[in-house]
Amino acid sequence: MIDVRPFKTLGGANHGWLNAKHHFSFANYYDAKRMGWGRLRVWNDDEIAAQSGFPPHPHADMEIITYVRTGAITHQDSMGNTGRTAAGDVQVMSAGTGVRHAEYNMENELTTLFQIWIETDRPGAQPSWGQREFPKSDRSGRFTIVASGDPADEALTINADARVLAATLKAGESLSYDLAAGRRAYLVPAVGQVEVNGTALNARDGAGIVDEPTITITAQQDAELVMVDSL
Repeated sequence: MIDVRPFKTLGGANHGWLNAKHHFSFANYYDAKRMGWGRLRVWNDDEIAAQSGFPPHPHADMEIITYVRTGAITHQDSMGNTGRTAAGDVQVMSAGTGVRHAEYNMENELTTLFQIWIETDRPGAQPSWGQREFPKSDRSGRFTIVASGDPADEALTINADARVLAATLKAGESLSYDLAAGRRAYLVPAVGQVEVNGTALNARDGAGIVDEPTITITAQQDAELVMVDSL
């Protein structure tokens, strides 16, 4: 089963400096039918104006993954971490017992990103933060695991039985992914139009996928994909 959530139907709010679209209920957007997708709780599609951003605010017991699509985001937190994550790269924060952080677009251009929240498997864990570059050339035609709860995946570490994956496809290319029984996938093309097991998706649409043992994605245009595989 593939549940398509067209970009134009997403909830959201435009705060001037932040234009946010929400795939699931978040902040002032509430839809009882869209509370999450399994353990995936939040998928926000954010556009952050130049020289602006989120001031310090708290989180606890949530795995927060930021995938930067264009521009860059600069992170600061109460653990003493600072870092700049540029387009195509990823940062993760395990909020654990509690952390305060700020996310600023210090660039002179618009920054766009996906912010993904996954429910933790380890409430009360020590908070942590990490960032890593993921060159698009390394994920051409295939999924690369960018964040995972499995150390064997050699990706950024999260405290959840989940994987965050990214890929790029040229028009006409396909890739397949095996989805284990009992698990769910949520796929968003950051760029481009694709077909997922024959179902069309435009850029920034979401597809909730369950009970599909193999997911085959075919690019109708050059595409950049981000997907979560979780319980």
